[in-house]
Amino acid sequence: MPLWQLCESPARAYACCDFAVCNDLLQKMATQVPTGPVRGDYEKKVSYYYDADVGNFYYGQGHPMKPHRIRMAHNLILNYGLYRKMEVYRPHKATFEEMTKFHSDEYIRFLRAVKPDNLASFNKYMQQFNVGEDCPVFDGIYEFCQLYTGGSVAGAIKLNKRQTDIAVNWAGGLHHAKKAEASGFCYVNDIVLAILELLKYHQRVLYVDIDVHHGDGVEEAFFTTDRVLTVSYHKYGEYFPGTGDLNDIGAGKGKHYAVNFPLRDGVDDASYEEIFAPVMRKVMEFYDPGAVVLQCGADSLTGDRLGCFNLTVKGHARCVEFMKTFNKPLLLLGGGGYTIKNVARCWTYETAVALGVEVPNELPYNDYFEYFAPDFKLHIAPSNMSNLNSTDYLSQVKDRLFENLRHMPFAPSVQQHDVPRDAMDLDEMERAAMDAANPDERVPQALKDRIRERENDNNDIAEGGERSGDRDLDVNGEMPHSNGMSRKRLLPEGFADSMEDDNQGRGILNGAVSTSVVALAGTTAEAATVEPMEVVTTHTVDAVKNPDGTTTVTTTEQTKTTAVVQ
Repeated sequence: MPLWQLCESPARAYACCDFAVCNDLLQKMATQVPTGPVRGDYEKKVSYYYDADVGNFYYGQGHPMKPHRIRMAHNLILNYGLYRKMEVYRPHKATFEEMTKFHSDEYIRFLRAVKPDNLASFNKYMQQFNVGEDCPVFDGIYEFCQLYTGGSVAGAIKLNKRQTDIAVNWAGGLHHAKKAEASGFCYVNDIVLAILELLKYHQRVLYVDIDVHHGDGVEEAFFTTDRVLTVSYHKYGEYFPGTGDLNDIGAGKGKHYAVNFPLRDGVDDASYEEIFAPVMRKVMEFYDPGAVVLQCGADSLTGDRLGCFNLTVKGHARCVEFMKTFNKPLLLLGGGGYTIKNVARCWTYETAVALGVEVPNELPYNDYFEYFAPDFKLHIAPSNMSNLNSTDYLSQVKDRLFENLRHMPFAPSVQQHDVPRDAMDLDEMERAAMDAANPDERVPQALKDRIRERENDNNDIAEGGERSGDRDLDVNGEMPHSNGMSRKRLLPEGFADSMEDDNQGRGILNGAVSTSVVALAGTTAEAATVEPMEVVTTHTVDAVKNPDGTTTVTTTEQTKTTAVVQ
């Protein structure tokens, strides 16, 4: 039960109250709560944020950062059918005002104005804002930042409103960006902006980073506050960004609220689990955050182009699984990852873990199936690289971190304050979307976004099943997703109808037009040349007066279909 339901303070209007009182109250109620499954035994409600345009952006030839990987992950998520179990949203584009809640106005104005064809007029700012080789200027750079940031901020608001348990934005997690400069392929720090949003409703927020690189931008932003505890597991020593030493523990009021676990090359699943679970258990015990942000950078996987760890997809996903057990509002974000086929595998599997769904190791056919050759499997095997992280070394670092955590006050509180306005009003946006909805459509999009498929309701054309009545059809006769959006609207460009058409052995894939033959009103024609048809339905109402004074009304319906003459 949420604290605001147990506590007398108006937690809906204020950040919260005296936690000692709340804890006492919880202990008193413990004997009154009926026995049964805990919250973690129930299915988590998951909200997933994705915009099809995010895969179109291109950092440039030879650059290791490829936004296309997000489209690949999304395509796998679709073809595994995971979309049926969660709410799928297309995020809004973050505005200038939202991004400048952390970043400087001058820096965001620069990102908004600069383009590859006007670089000459911005030469004096390139070095100032660290834009160049690692962080190039490419077409649509500002819109790219808007898209991935919008998803993270929207997910944070969704969690604040208690409208979801887990929010997922694989396009986000760009943790290196600083207040007034780009860094490490990152331009806008969506993580900091999402945490600032969470802090409006939660006294304390925990940030956990499992990217191979240190989460320096997020740590730096909250280095002097105790309201955000940052934990980073990363490669340290002659490696970008060069920060994240064991002795970096925060400063001022934030001393001991930065936790860094420096690792050496070759860390494997067993070693990672040995350090992740005990450290995070202690962190949760001492800090007791109101919400958790987990950056799931996939460059810590084995075989990454820029990484040097030896984690498998399962080992990486155990971090997600472990953080789920604490039953805190959880924001899952992407991050690094430069062997894109493994990035897609990883974030697909971690979406399944968030949903509590088992998925087969055999990959379903998808738009990028050939990328996963030669084995076409979801999971990957570790390499034979040496693990330079000895048991003694890991134990020593672990003991040092535990000692630092003991210096931290137990669950530090903040003064009662008015909750600032949300970065965006989701309810107002939904109302506006419903007002602007097409009156010819049966269900407005804002309402469709909330729909998920019921448990064990798996009759789907994509699986060769039969339609189970009109509930499974939208107004265009298409199978809707679990969020009610027609499959065409969620699939990437060039993938329209492919899942339905695969049942006929032919599909519209990568822009190729299907030549399958269809029958309509007794006329056989090529799908691309079907005649337009006009359907006229006539209703006739007859009223007959009965001898007893009552009236019987009979309604008959007649439908006529004719070809339209052009």
